Amino acid sequence: MPELPEVERAAKLTHHVAVGRTIDKVETVEDTIVYTGGITHGDFAKEITGRKVLNVGRYGKVFYIELDGPGRMPVLHLGMTGMVQVKGEEPTWYRRRNKDMSADVWPPPRFLKFIIHFSATDTQPATQLAFIDARRLARIRLAHEPLKEHPISELGFDPILSMPELKAFKAMVLKRTCPVKALLLDQSFSAGVGNWVADEILFQSRIHPEQRASTLSDEQVQTMYDQTKSVCEIAVAVNADSSQFPKHWLFQYRWGKGEKNRADMILPSGEKAKIKWLTVGGRTSALVEQLQKMPVGGRDKSKKAHAAQDSDGEDEGNEPGTSKAAPTKTRKRKPTRGAEQAVDPSVQDGDSSDLTQVEEGAEAKPTKRARRTAVQADKKVVRNQGSRFLETHDFRPLWNL
Repeated sequence: MPELPEVERAAKLTHHVAVGRTIDKVETVEDTIVYTGGITHGDFAKEITGRKVLNVGRYGKVFYIELDGPGRMPVLHLGMTGMVQVKGEEPTWYRRRNKDMSADVWPPPRFLKFIIHFSATDTQPATQLAFIDARRLARIRLAHEPLKEHPISELGFDPILSMPELKAFKAMVLKRTCPVKALLLDQSFSAGVGNWVADEILFQSRIHPEQRASTLSDEQVQTMYDQTKSVCEIAVAVNADSSQFPKHWLFQYRWGKGEKNRADMILPSGEKAKIKWLTVGGRTSALVEQLQKMPVGGRDKSKKAHAAQDSDGEDEGNEPGTSKAAPTKTRKRKPTRGAEQAVDPSVQDGDSSDLTQVEEGAEAKPTKRARRTAVQADKKVVRNQGSRFLETHDFRPLWNL
């Protein structure tokens, strides 16, 4: 997924080509998933056509286009594979360049969502900007005040734009009991930090991704605070060009899980490092255990409880506004077939203690699990005893006998 540095690059490109120009025309492609917030592709085109671009901003993984005049403004989220492309240039691809990408083909032949036609200026000819998304996980919406409305209003601090003071950061971290990797991925905590950025922050901080946030030492919190700012600032400074990322970054070795890739990293001691892969907060996490050690008492001993309390939820489902699964409701077991109900008249309707009883001696139909277990046991006996046993025994399921 494009993370803070990649979205910043897309916002800068849009700012460069759009600010000061008027939107002459908007071509859109119908997509009821990508266009959201109660708008259609036609609504999007109609509401922004004829207006002048004043500014382009970004917060977290979301960027927006400020327009003059009355009406709403575009708010864009790139999802997993979203890109913007200026006519005559390559798209803002993420991590690796797609072989089908070309600056010479226009309009983009696949996955197009809209093309905005911008007017010429005194010094520049007219140009066009396209929004592309292959997996349909991007989101296009309109908002009167992008920073005060969903989804930006639900985001946490932005490491570039609104990093809190260390004291406030420490309080935010230590009150959480989830794994620290899951905390960094939580967009209501740190907006814009995604999977690779979180792994890089923790690697540079020498913190194990599974360590509970509440168990971090003062020194660890200080280091993570510094690295959260540093990793994002360095990546943004080189316009998210990974070829210019520092050579000592984990990013340079994390792509590809073969043995060769995992043994190519060299530690400060000169030894080769082995990259290990874990699932933390529902995401694949890369770490080097020689450097990122789990302290005593740092591991989450109640994963289920903390997952319910502090789960990451996205990612790419971890964005604000995505609905979380509702808790499973407890269902009463249906009365057993062939049995009569005998309900205590003293029990009130709707009382959770209302139990269905089975008359003594009534035969109950085996449960689904019992039936499955019976069949599996039958098959095991057949394998062990051979064909002779088959000739003398009836192996129909027990509930059909």
